[in-house]
Amino acid sequence: MQHILVGVMALVILTSSVWAWQQTRYDEVGVASWYGPGFNENLTANGEVFDMYAISAAHKTLPFGTVVRVTDFETGISIVVRINDRGPFVKDRILDLSFGAARRLGLAGQTPQNTGRGITTVGLKILVLGDNYYVKRP
Repeated sequence: MQHILVGVMALVILTSSVWAWQQTRYDEVGVASWYGPGFNENLTANGEVFDMYAISAAHKTLPFGTVVRVTDFETGISIVVRINDRGPFVKDRILDLSFGAARRLGLAGQTPQNTGRGITTVGLKILVLGDNYYVKRP
């Protein structure tokens, strides 16, 4: 019985340590999703024309132009994206990836109609903090 208790305590400590290590390794951890159909060629929040096949993302607060490494905790795959839009507008999500970025991450299928996994838990690491540049339109 004592061996089982020691084993359970060791597992709890190890799990807590791994979670703490992930938290310090990333600037933000949470759920990511993707978007594209219905938004393609519309203006993003920073004034750019949205290209759902490009590699970009929407974040609620990071300055536009910020470059982040996104790591999918399920697969271990990482990609680098630039923040050019605001969102996601769904509770408990931290990032909306363009279809192109989601496809590279293995989150979306090969076509926009094939949604793939749809959402996943990710870690964000800020590589370059953006200047919050807005594209000015006449």
